[in-house]
Amino acid sequence: MGVRQPLKIIQWATGNIGGRSLRAVIEHPGLALVGVWVSSAEKVGRDAAALCGLEAATGIVSTNSASELIAQDADCVLYMRQGTDIDELCQLLASGKNVVTTRGDFHHPPFMDEEARNKIEQACREGDASIYSTGSSPGFVTEALAIPLLSLSRRLDCLTIDEFADVGSRNSPQLLFEVMGFGKPMSAFNQAAADFVKQDFAASLAQIAEASGIHIDRWEAHGEYSPASETVNIAAGTIEKGNIAAQRITISGISADRVRFRFRANWYASDRIENGDWDLRESGWRICVDGDTPLDVMISFPVAPADYAAFTPGLTAHRAVNAVPALCAAPAGIRTTADLPQVVGQFA
Repeated sequence: MGVRQPLKIIQWATGNIGGRSLRAVIEHPGLALVGVWVSSAEKVGRDAAALCGLEAATGIVSTNSASELIAQDADCVLYMRQGTDIDELCQLLASGKNVVTTRGDFHHPPFMDEEARNKIEQACREGDASIYSTGSSPGFVTEALAIPLLSLSRRLDCLTIDEFADVGSRNSPQLLFEVMGFGKPMSAFNQAAADFVKQDFAASLAQIAEASGIHIDRWEAHGEYSPASETVNIAAGTIEKGNIAAQRITISGISADRVRFRFRANWYASDRIENGDWDLRESGWRICVDGDTPLDVMISFPVAPADYAAFTPGLTAHRAVNAVPALCAAPAGIRTTADLPQVVGQFA
């Protein structure tokens, strides 16, 4: 048997996640970087290595010309730009390039806008190509990990996934206090924010519900805040007692008035909160399977707070990079975790 040639990869965008993906592609034994798309003029013309903190030049320079890269020969595009450009994706797919994306638009095709879905499916047929949405959350924890855990059961009452994110060590006042609302006086939760989170997570869990044969009547989103039980100082500043210290968004898949699938995003700047029943844990995930084979699985990240900024992009980027070989071997179309082979990392 001959040695398989490396798969040719285009990295589309080099932000926080894209930069980590770019580095992983360059260092991957089974992938060969052939192009890099960047959104900012300041990055155009730079060697790929310089865009992701590597010293040895690759000889691949970045461009902001989509047409140039659409014409480039490649097996797969790692699509990690800000926002989803359906027309751009259609051109990539129609040109014969598979696409792995950390954009959440393609977790469950029935959740997609019908017009956009039809365009993407037509492009996949034209180029004999496939597209796949993945990442850490949603993606790994809501799909890739859920599937083997549920394989131990013959009756599922409810799957609950709790995500815990302690942001107290982040010295980002603008993000925490202005964007996320920590430290502000208690108020009603912005339903639009909860619905925004529901969009990707409900689609991801709906994929698993359908694969499991469980019909979901509706998906609901509910957000809530918890006040600080005492004044606390965090890296970004001070949160006064009684002001917002934690927030939780719950996405529920309901069948016959019973919650069968649940995702809770527990984001907190301090665990000294009045809502003690939230049971805040260290950053990570807790997956509980209620049924005839109950499970309670906790995943934590043994990383020092000072290293979190360098660590977290890999959680999302690495799964996408590792999914490339499986997607390139898959039939054309919008692919899902439920219909793809298991994603296996290649280290040599």
